Amino acid sequence: MAMMKVLTGKYRTTGMAPLDLTSCSKSDILEYFEASYDLNESLFTGLKDEDAFYKCPDRLRLPLIFYYAHTATVYVNKLMLAGLMTERVNLDFETMFETGVDEMSWDDTENYRMGGSFQWPAVEEAVEFRRLVRNRIRQLIEDTPLQLPITQDNPWWAVMMGVEHEKIHIETSSVLIRQMPITMVTTPPKWKYAPASTGTSINKNPLQRVEGAEVTFGKPEDFPSYGWCVEYGQRTFNVPTFEASKFNVTNREFLHFVKAGGYENSSYWTKEGWNWRCFRQSRHPTFWVCTKGCKSGCGAVISSHSHCLPEHFSTTYTDPSIGHSNGNGSPQNGAQNGTSNGHQNGTSNGHQNGTANGHQKEDECNPDFRLRVIFDVMEMPWDWPVVVNYHEARAFCAWKGPEFRMLTEAEFNMIRGVVLGDPSKGVTSDPVFHKDPQANFRLTFGSSSPVDFYPPNDLGFHDVYGNVWEWVEDHFNGLPGYKQHHLYDDYASPCFDSRHGLMLGGSWASDGTYNSRFSRMGFRRHFYQHAGFRVARTLPGGGKSPVVMVNTEVYILGAGVEENDLTVPETVGLEVVPMASTNRQFHQETEEALAAMLALQYGDGGQNYSKALADFCVEKAIHYGCPLQKVVQLGCGTGGVTYQLAKTYKEVIGVDYCGRCLDAAITLQKTGEFHWPMPIPQNSAKKPCTENGTVTVSIPADVQRDRLTFKQMTWVPNEIPKSDLVLLDFLDRVTNPKAWWLRLWEIVTDNGIAVVISQKIGKEELSADLSKKFNLLEEQEYPFQDSQGQSKVAMATIWKLKL
Repeated sequence: MAMMKVLTGKYRTTGMAPLDLTSCSKSDILEYFEASYDLNESLFTGLKDEDAFYKCPDRLRLPLIFYYAHTATVYVNKLMLAGLMTERVNLDFETMFETGVDEMSWDDTENYRMGGSFQWPAVEEAVEFRRLVRNRIRQLIEDTPLQLPITQDNPWWAVMMGVEHEKIHIETSSVLIRQMPITMVTTPPKWKYAPASTGTSINKNPLQRVEGAEVTFGKPEDFPSYGWCVEYGQRTFNVPTFEASKFNVTNREFLHFVKAGGYENSSYWTKEGWNWRCFRQSRHPTFWVCTKGCKSGCGAVISSHSHCLPEHFSTTYTDPSIGHSNGNGSPQNGAQNGTSNGHQNGTSNGHQNGTANGHQKEDECNPDFRLRVIFDVMEMPWDWPVVVNYHEARAFCAWKGPEFRMLTEAEFNMIRGVVLGDPSKGVTSDPVFHKDPQANFRLTFGSSSPVDFYPPNDLGFHDVYGNVWEWVEDHFNGLPGYKQHHLYDDYASPCFDSRHGLMLGGSWASDGTYNSRFSRMGFRRHFYQHAGFRVARTLPGGGKSPVVMVNTEVYILGAGVEENDLTVPETVGLEVVPMASTNRQFHQETEEALAAMLALQYGDGGQNYSKALADFCVEKAIHYGCPLQKVVQLGCGTGGVTYQLAKTYKEVIGVDYCGRCLDAAITLQKTGEFHWPMPIPQNSAKKPCTENGTVTVSIPADVQRDRLTFKQMTWVPNEIPKSDLVLLDFLDRVTNPKAWWLRLWEIVTDNGIAVVISQKIGKEELSADLSKKFNLLEEQEYPFQDSQGQSKVAMATIWKLKL
């Protein structure tokens, strides 16, 4: 029985088109907000009981209770930053449900919140929290004057950000619920899966020629719909003639890879992909169900669960409307003449004219596999696109033949055709605004659909929007001209690390602008989404297609720099275009930057920087009568100033985004010393002790190290406590300074002060935001010596909350 008590509004099974931000009304915005809020909650009615909310469907993700409450938390956080909301709803919840899990690999240690002794609130409390947030936002929309158009510098952009973020999590939650044990879910009312077939089985997936051309993609800044920062900017490539498959690769096609031993042959897989396959012990795509007890990806107390058990076959979903009523293991409308390209011994068997050939009888194509959809296990719909991760897609292409691969981002934009027209003409150039888009998105169906269900575009390609996301070969990165938005500074930039693949086109579960022609989404290559792929190849003699790969080394806290392979097999007809990560903060994760920070914070070229700055802050705190209990330093680097502050303050938190610097700071906390084999730059006048080519730095013996906590953060989260002193001294090295000072007023105690040190940013720029909540106590020049011993002058501003 569906859990209707999780609803704070109406039950809903489909989404709605996004808003034109030049002409929408308050009633339009309210309806759009309510619809997304309803739809997200409605997914959770498919959990059988409250106990299911506390289970981890994926060992790299949190229990479902987190995702139920998370989107409400983000609404509050963003509206607070934008100044549209001035009081929080429930700070404890807005801390607990703020941050998910960003796993660095498929074998990460489970987060402590996944189970064990961690106490999540009762479902009733989470429902009440969502209800309170809904009511606050509804009131906000009704009471706040609307200024059109809603652009990125308009406070209403935060409202749209919250709605579109909710829509992203509609898709996220649908994937996670799909990974839950089938015994823990139930099909909600009126949930409609797509037909298994159109009546004609897809036995061939021909490759279609696309003539070479120049292609430009990226969202214009003035396009009148909401956009995520990663969509803006522009890239232009000259792409040679290529071929791409008419359809996404189907379950039927992928079966032959499975039957040919594709999951047992390492030669088809990248090194990273094979390591993942071995760790997961994968034998087939994760949503395929067999009877062999395959290892599941569930976490915590259900980690031993297997989706692949014989009993799941006895409870297979059947529905005459989708051609599953004959009960003999094959779709009612299945083709009689067979399936796609009978590969033998894992080799490609004679691709002629770009088509898949070599037929089998349907019953030979239909072994003991079923498909897990979100709430049911059904007989395999062979004409639906296969859902896989990047590694599986890449392995399939290698198995198909040495010249085959996935599309590139540029090629994907080319196969979309030209029927939509110029984006400068307005929202009608984006299919998400069409009343009848002829595509499977916005939960038209609660599942994928046959790859031939909707008509082809003008170039003859099906499903270039919706049905399933499509993996492409490129790394996820910002486009030229990329800028981070101050309300969601870290939305995408932490993922520009060469470890995230790019997906395009949206899926059946994508709603709002998530299916936009401009939508770009990045996930780790082992990640499962409602995503598939299509096969492509470069034609001989026509040049190579450009594929973007991030060549910036990224340092991982506690792990160092991971290997980054920027090569592709020469046979696949791709030319790597190495590009620096558009996350500029990654560029500071260098050995040279670490050496400079050590020299600045621990050298003594005539002045000890760390002690002088700490003394300055303590002096100001005493002068203004502030308690000396808690301090937060935003920009702690290698911890030099933080350790000095720990001589006076009882609780000290150091925050930085730089993994190399934090590794040094944490080592100093553990051992009291940090040894670095790279000498400080020779032109530095501030050299720590150097012996045998090794730099050694240490912290004062009188520092009580148990007072210190170091955190790697790319923003100021709610878990940062209110403190008597907040020192913000790294605005000159962050990408988006405004994102760091907007929350200062929330983390300073009533009797505390905020100290901002910057060479580039003074009171005029800060005052535009800080003066709303703070009084400026003073501004003065702050002289110091940099890491090379050069005299510099920064501006120090001291702020106190208005009471």
